[in-house]
Amino acid sequence: MAAFGIATGGGNWFSALALGVTLLKCLLIPTYHSTDFEVHRNWLAITHSLPISQWYYEATSEWTLDYPPFFAWFEYALSHVAKYFDQEMLNVRNLNYSSPRTLLFQRFSVIFTDALFVYAVHECCKCIDGKKAGKELTEKPKFILSVLLLWNFGLLIVDHIHFQYNGFLSGLMLLSIARFFQKRHMEGAFLFAVLLHFKHIYLYIAPAYGVYLLRSYCFTANKPDGSIRWNSFSFVRLISLGLIVFLVSAVSLGPFLALNQLPQVFSRLFPFKRGLCHAYWAPNFWALYSALDKVLSVIGLNDKWFSSAVPAHSPSLSDALGHLYLHSDCRVGPRGFLRCLILCALSSFMFGWHVHEKAILLAVLPMSLLSVGKAVDASIFLILTTTGHYSLFPLLFTAAELPIKILLMLLFTIYSISSLKTLFRKEKPLFNWMETFYLLGLGPLEVFCEFVFPFTSWNLKYPFIPLLLTSVYCAVGITYAWFKLYVSVLTDPPVGKTKKQ
Repeated sequence: MAAFGIATGGGNWFSALALGVTLLKCLLIPTYHSTDFEVHRNWLAITHSLPISQWYYEATSEWTLDYPPFFAWFEYALSHVAKYFDQEMLNVRNLNYSSPRTLLFQRFSVIFTDALFVYAVHECCKCIDGKKAGKELTEKPKFILSVLLLWNFGLLIVDHIHFQYNGFLSGLMLLSIARFFQKRHMEGAFLFAVLLHFKHIYLYIAPAYGVYLLRSYCFTANKPDGSIRWNSFSFVRLISLGLIVFLVSAVSLGPFLALNQLPQVFSRLFPFKRGLCHAYWAPNFWALYSALDKVLSVIGLNDKWFSSAVPAHSPSLSDALGHLYLHSDCRVGPRGFLRCLILCALSSFMFGWHVHEKAILLAVLPMSLLSVGKAVDASIFLILTTTGHYSLFPLLFTAAELPIKILLMLLFTIYSISSLKTLFRKEKPLFNWMETFYLLGLGPLEVFCEFVFPFTSWNLKYPFIPLLLTSVYCAVGITYAWFKLYVSVLTDPPVGKTKKQ
């Protein structure tokens, strides 16, 4: 704490926060890691050992390469560092290979690439309005936002325990958002185009980018009431945006187009043969739908009656439902764009096909930026984040990680609620009695799932019940947060009518 005080006194509080969370990540190196650890080790081996023509055909392991080409090249670059740690990890036939050096390399590769995330958070903090800044450093919106992003509980457990590279990818997303706030539209568009070719899940938020760039960049002037001045459309700007997308796509997909392998690449990226729900149901609309379907079948109601009430689900239906977010709020500048982006992410999470529970971070992280601006957004953020983070608990099912995940989430949640309550202390309470009751219900749910159910007779016969309860309970909270955010977007007065953007 003394070191932190010295750092903050000297104006280096951000560096202190970044250093502190980096040290925490290092402490998590020996913890449990999921099959995603083997997934990325296998991708290192594929890209290092095989020619590019075989990358998207190799199937020795069940964990085939199913990310876009830029991520494949990212793994290729990492593999040339990995060979100095343990050459055996780069053997395609060394399935489920692990060694102390392999563990160190892969863990440190995530920590090192998080540097981009740290830089992106720093840039986002520059875009925050400081009007609500208190006298104390810890009450300033920029400080609160830095903690909410840098110390985000979900990122910590998903990347640095479970094992993935979401921090690096989220850094690209946040940096592109920051560039829009800084009116550097071409840079923001370029960063997002690059991001799409690293991980295609970001296609969920592409409509928000497209609408905003068309409205706020290609149209160069507004009328006094904030509406579009149609004769201000710039074809030069439109062409320049199209050129960015084309060039980035050409660099990424060009080699596979030359090899006549694009259909194979796309078949790996979009495996629609997978089911509607993941093995552990993501806490979304389909979890509620599936649970209700199961309850109706158990109590003897005709399955056909319920199926006829809801159209047969397919990838196309899920995609259509996920596009409920499009709204003209993008007309009110970067903040409106950010709200639309979050609605894109959250609506796609709610209705998407074969959604993973980890995808909630796609909405939680950008929502952090809104949370320090308005009390209503802070309330939505706290409900969404607390519920979404708790839904990640089943990812860490080993006994050794139980106290770690409970402690880290409690610390993050308590800080989030207390800091945002302090920031908006002059406004009405962030939660009503119903929201408070719901969030407090996560405690008894955790006690039952972790400490009571394992000792019941149902544990052997119905081992899935804790997952079912967690998914359905969290789906209620996330659905509520989504609905509340959607209502706030529709009912907020359009800024464009009072202030020229």
